Amino acid sequence: MATKTEITVEDKLRALYDLQLIDSRIDEIRNVRGELPLEVQDLEDEVQGLKTRLDKLKTDVETINYEISAKKNLIEEAKTLIKKYSEQQKNVRNSREFNSLAKEVEYQELEIQLAEKNIKEFKVQIEQKKEVIADTKERLSERESHLKHKKGELDAILAETEKEEKALLAKSESYQKQIEERLVKAYNRIRKNVKNGLAVVPIERGASGGSFFTIPPQVQVEIAARKKIITDEHSGRILVDPALAEEEQGKMEKLFAKL
Repeated sequence: MATKTEITVEDKLRALYDLQLIDSRIDEIRNVRGELPLEVQDLEDEVQGLKTRLDKLKTDVETINYEISAKKNLIEEAKTLIKKYSEQQKNVRNSREFNSLAKEVEYQELEIQLAEKNIKEFKVQIEQKKEVIADTKERLSERESHLKHKKGELDAILAETEKEEKALLAKSESYQKQIEERLVKAYNRIRKNVKNGLAVVPIERGASGGSFFTIPPQVQVEIAARKKIITDEHSGRILVDPALAEEEQGKMEKLFAKL
């Protein structure tokens, strides 16, 4: 019979499985929180991208309006030159000078036609840009609203889970102190090397939890006896029997409910 100061193998297995349940709960909290910040970051990037696009579209419209003004000025200058050349034609001394001025007038008229064509094209571009601007503004408004909602969701989760996580971390540290150092090191090593950080698992349907490898009946009997710490030869996980796991799960659920 064990003395008060003696820690049995069963005590160690219970402490290890309790530690696993605490650490798994911490993992769950971090996983939930871990996805939301990424989602918020993606939304922030998208909002910034839409704002940048909107700024560029507005700059494009300003540039096109500047081009329209430049073409209008060119038309006015061409009209002034046509008037000037037409007046000069009245005072020419020979047909050569007249024809030379006529060519200048014709050139300026072509410049006016081209500028008017450009202005029409620019106005079509502006209308197209305005449609894209309206669509982008609508998209931006929708994304900003979604971002605000997700940020609120994240803040609520942070506020709700931060206290629980701190309490669980303190419990984890406390339970580790109750277990001998070599077992804690082994536990942490296994946790790093296995899927989902599960280092201590119960037997489920004749196999170690989360595994398809069957455990021989004789080994299952030894695990249920709780006389020595047994690991799964395939994954390296520490194994506990279903009854012990169920008892500790119930105990830990009560503990979590108080946090």
